[in-house]
Amino acid sequence: MYSILLVEDDTRIASLLCGHLQKYGYHVQIAEKLNQIKEEFTAMKPDLVLLDINLPYFDGFYWCRQIRTISNVPIIFISARTDELNQVMAIEHGGDDYITKPFHLEVVLAKIKSVLRRTYGEYSPSISQESKVVEIGELYIYPDKYEAEWKNNRMSFSQKEFQLLSIFVKEHKKIVTRDELLEALWDEIDFVDDNTLTVNVNRLRKKLENAGLQEAITTIRGKGYKFEINRKDEQEC
Repeated sequence: MYSILLVEDDTRIASLLCGHLQKYGYHVQIAEKLNQIKEEFTAMKPDLVLLDINLPYFDGFYWCRQIRTISNVPIIFISARTDELNQVMAIEHGGDDYITKPFHLEVVLAKIKSVLRRTYGEYSPSISQESKVVEIGELYIYPDKYEAEWKNNRMSFSQKEFQLLSIFVKEHKKIVTRDELLEALWDEIDFVDDNTLTVNVNRLRKKLENAGLQEAITTIRGKGYKFEINRKDEQEC
């Protein structure tokens, strides 16, 4: 049974979502102290978070960043904000998906199933099934933690970032098209445009660069991307 932390200040919506998801076997806990979301998350240790953006005290973007400091658990935003800017901001702050209000309960259920499947089930990153630790040169990847290490610099990734890294590692030194990445990351339940993919690739690239792994992801104009750890990177201290 998967557990879900529901952060929603509209009691009617929260009750409706909670009741519907419980019917399908999910354990749902509605956040009670909306100024202590991180503490409630830590106490519960849920498998997934449903997070509203418009909240008292601090908005959902803030709480998403707070959760990301301690966990890579999937986070789905639910918000009345329908503009593309907020959807991009949700991804940039570490969210895995975005649902706009008003919504159909079946759509929410389908999105949850899809994210859980990609994170924990049959579509979870393939390298996690091959080895506890994956090595490429001096890059060490820890699938069970969604983390990697480059020359003693540790990196933590969101679920989508780690899936991208998994694909790049598997296709090391090969060109991976944008269509291949979209097909691998998002199934028929989700609609994600090219801009969303670009945001996630740029976030992954920035984390690698901040750890000292420069130019590992190269954009191949008109084709896609290539992931390669250059000999220069391997030899530098």
